[in-house]
Amino acid sequence: MLLLPLAAAGHADQRVILVMGDSLSAAYNMEHEDGWVHRLDQRLQEQMPGWTVVNTSISGDTTRGGLSRLPRALERHQPDLVIIALGGNDGLRGVNPAEIGQNLTRMVELAQDADATVLLAGVRIPPNYGSAYTERFEQAFTQTAEATGARLLPRILDGVDERPELFMDDRIHPTEDAQPIILDNVWSKLGPLLRE
Repeated sequence: MLLLPLAAAGHADQRVILVMGDSLSAAYNMEHEDGWVHRLDQRLQEQMPGWTVVNTSISGDTTRGGLSRLPRALERHQPDLVIIALGGNDGLRGVNPAEIGQNLTRMVELAQDADATVLLAGVRIPPNYGSAYTERFEQAFTQTAEATGARLLPRILDGVDERPELFMDDRIHPTEDAQPIILDNVWSKLGPLLRE
């Protein structure tokens, strides 16, 4: 389901950031206002009021699902910048990293064809998947960024995934306390892009 812009409607002069993600960006099991995407919108209102955020993230989504949804989202919201934060569910399901990379690359290309700048957010998967798969999984993000020129945030959960107390009981989804850290991770790459 596509969500309305987080900021107040009626600001046609505002530039749009589209977030295409999964549960990490969909404020899973918490109030919408506590998630990092809403916090991003608040930070933009304070620091860069010409920007607004549209969150199209869906819990459980994959790169294949994101790829199928992206064209409509681009047409509907006409974003200036797209944050792609997908791939974690692919990894947990053991999807071939080559397919993940192909889906991510196509998503970046679609966004760029729509004149949007792209920030690609990577994730890590648990080490029990084996070092070979883990390495190929991480390469799907780096190779996509290198091939397309998208800006890369290698680990959206940097500073979170090493701290068990920042995860819910399922040990997969970050808590409310983790959201400011996630926001700062995203902002470390997003802020310079916006200033450019």
